[in-house]
Amino acid sequence: MSLFPLVVAFSGGKDSTAMALRLAEMGRSFCLLHTATGNELPGVREHLERVVKATGAELIDLDAPTLEELIEEQDCLPSWRMRWCTRMIKIEPMARWLHENRGCMLAVGLRADELGRVGGTYDAGDAGISYPLREWGWDERRVIEYCAARGYAPPDRTDCAVCFFQTLGEWWTLWMEHPEMYAQGEQWEEQVGHTFRSPSRDTQPASMKNLRLKFEAGYTPRQTRRKATCRVCSM
Repeated sequence: MSLFPLVVAFSGGKDSTAMALRLAEMGRSFCLLHTATGNELPGVREHLERVVKATGAELIDLDAPTLEELIEEQDCLPSWRMRWCTRMIKIEPMARWLHENRGCMLAVGLRADELGRVGGTYDAGDAGISYPLREWGWDERRVIEYCAARGYAPPDRTDCAVCFFQTLGEWWTLWMEHPEMYAQGEQWEEQVGHTFRSPSRDTQPASMKNLRLKFEAGYTPRQTRRKATCRVCSM
């Protein structure tokens, strides 16, 4: 049986942050389950530790392969068609932990305005799954307002720095603000002979190298925020 009756799936995004803070405010005891990809942007770990301190909850970093290890092992990159990153780094390690710690309740940060989404992808075994934000009727606006009122500004992104979901603007921001991480992405593309971006996604270069050359020539995308994201990595 699990030593943790209630566990929170915690990416560090705004939804799981609001859920954890509110549960602690309500006097609930829980632990925080987190899976690092090894390719997070700076600031994510600092935010996680701040929430841990505020809630008094134990942070459990699940045993999972990093993005770099999987790229080396499989000699390929994750993509829109092959989203093995989410499955192998996030979902499967969570499922293993839940099977090893039977009898707990997993709290998932799906909001009241996301009724079309389900949280059963965790393969929770005999663990129950709850959706506190939905139970409270919290939508995205309420989540943002709550975090702000508590003095928390969760990272805009808690997924991989080289996530294929990124917009051109986010690739540009990565190149500008974290050139070493952009360079790592270029290296992976050259290593496996494929690109994170789909060649058919838009008219801009698919490879990070050629996209960088265009950025260096002065091209600046207009949109800087994505419309779609990996829900497991960002909630």
